[in-house]
Amino acid sequence: MRAMPKKQKKPAKFKFMPFSDQQRRLIHWWRPAVKTSENNYLIADGSIRSGKTIACIIGFLTWSQEMHSGEAFILAGKTMGALKKNVVRPMLQILESWGWPYTYIRSGTDARIEIGTNTYYLFGANTEAAQDALQGLTAAGAYADEAALFPKSFIDQMVARCSVDGWKIWMNCNPAGPHHYICEEYLNPEEMKRKKVYHLHFTMDDNLSISAKRKEEYKNAWPHGSVFYKRFILGLWVAADGLIYQQFADNVSDYLITEDWLKENEIVYATIGVDFGGTKSAHSFTLTGFTRGYKQIVVLDEYYCKKRINPKQLQDDFIDFVRRAQRKFRVYEAYCDSAEQTLIAGLEMACAEARVGIDIKNAIKGPINDRIAFYNSIIAQNRWKVMAHCTNIITAFEQAVYDDKKVNMDVRLDDGLMNVDSLDSTEYSTESIQEDILYVAA
Repeated sequence: MRAMPKKQKKPAKFKFMPFSDQQRRLIHWWRPAVKTSENNYLIADGSIRSGKTIACIIGFLTWSQEMHSGEAFILAGKTMGALKKNVVRPMLQILESWGWPYTYIRSGTDARIEIGTNTYYLFGANTEAAQDALQGLTAAGAYADEAALFPKSFIDQMVARCSVDGWKIWMNCNPAGPHHYICEEYLNPEEMKRKKVYHLHFTMDDNLSISAKRKEEYKNAWPHGSVFYKRFILGLWVAADGLIYQQFADNVSDYLITEDWLKENEIVYATIGVDFGGTKSAHSFTLTGFTRGYKQIVVLDEYYCKKRINPKQLQDDFIDFVRRAQRKFRVYEAYCDSAEQTLIAGLEMACAEARVGIDIKNAIKGPINDRIAFYNSIIAQNRWKVMAHCTNIITAFEQAVYDDKKVNMDVRLDDGLMNVDSLDSTEYSTESIQEDILYVAA
């Protein structure tokens, strides 16, 4: 007997809060009676937690439903996962509150939401190849969430797909560098006039649902004066230059601890990050521990070897490192540079033969700047500590800089002399839970 498909659980209804003047402008800019409706593009930029995403979703929904019938629309996010979390989930909650019927086809190559006679196709835009999924589509409009994180090729293809009369493109984002293509091609005064771009800048004061206390906590999540503070809090399109971890470099001793600190602060569990060396780089292991509730993230131990060693020596050194770690802490997982599958397989086999219980996984290896923003945040919150004997990691964080030959590209200098290996292994050790850690802070 054929099993009946499971009925999709309805999302909770959205709880609407009062809208600020800026949010109302974003929601209603397209209405024919308003002069701003003459524009083809809407770009809402500014700080995090400023209320621009919810206003964008509401405006995009009402515009597409009131101005179009029987058309296709593009809904795009940095990744499909980010799109579903940041846009689709609140969108469905809003539809539930409004009582608008819809059908959500959540998986497959044709993921979409059907509302009335309109269809909203879902796309992730995390690679240059992502634009290929748009080809052949004729759309009446598009909504790009976190648009500054998209490849330019995707935005260009998205624009090309919108050819139905009355089309409009909605984009929201946190700022990047001043030479980012969105800043240069859409927010330049001449381009704004030529392309008909309506620009709305948001700050946290435009979100009436956030308390003054919470705003202050967000403002303290990154070092004041840092590129992340300027972009995420002030909402400015500014360049990244100089020292990456300025606050750490200026106050190194404030972050160093010894065994005495560990006696007073329980490490609940720890993970290992592994970066494999090459011709000019080093093998690096980082053991990172976490206190209860992720209140403190602590570098407990390190391994660093820049000389050439054979795979057997690397395996032996890794086993020694894991055993040393497990004698003192609960250590169950190691996250390794996924580019070196042969070396990972060797570690797995060696650990099995030595009866060392450790789950060896591929590191996520997400965008480096996401990892940089994470460490800048926990450093600013005084939630990151380093055992004083981990000198390679200390030096790596103290000296890390942006590449001054790649101005406005937010690229970390990797010239064969800088120790990016310790940075990578440390980042791999926390990357799988960095969103959880930051969420706890929120």
